[in-house]
Amino acid sequence: MALLPPLPAEEWDDKTRAAFIGMLARDRQNPEGAGTALSALAHHPDLTKAFLGFSVYLLYRSTLPPRLRELAILRVAHRRDCEYESQHHVPIAQEAGLTLDEIEAARHGEATDEFERTLLAAVDELEDKNRLSERTWTALGERLDKRQRMDFIFTVGGYGLMAMAFNTFGIGLAHDDEFGQER
Repeated sequence: MALLPPLPAEEWDDKTRAAFIGMLARDRQNPEGAGTALSALAHHPDLTKAFLGFSVYLLYRSTLPPRLRELAILRVAHRRDCEYESQHHVPIAQEAGLTLDEIEAARHGEATDEFERTLLAAVDELEDKNRLSERTWTALGERLDKRQRMDFIFTVGGYGLMAMAFNTFGIGLAHDDEFGQER
């Protein structure tokens, strides 16, 4: 049962629609086009606008290479038991070059590439300890510069927050991604 179901279409007003401007294509700034997750967030337009700006950065403008971003997101989603994020990032991960076997392995903290294993272990370290050790920070620095490592930390935290919210609100699986795009 959803604690926070999608905002009904008749309750969408100009402020609600404005929360999506610049985040979604114009034809998606409505109850039907926004998708399940965003329609639930629409209950709080100010929060939605602020959070979407951050989320759009993490997904589209981050300095973290897409493949590594998706490995981190898949691991966070699995650890946070967020089926919504876990399923919605499969096609995004595939677009980033991951195979279905690699996606499944990443969920369990496994990878054939040594650096990718380090990155997945870093997700676990952040989830378990809320910080990275100097050793892990340095290990990530073998392939990632400081900005990329910062984006990594914010990706893990941002998607952890999103998983917490989606799980609490009861946002279930649908046929749209977190930005309302049909997949």
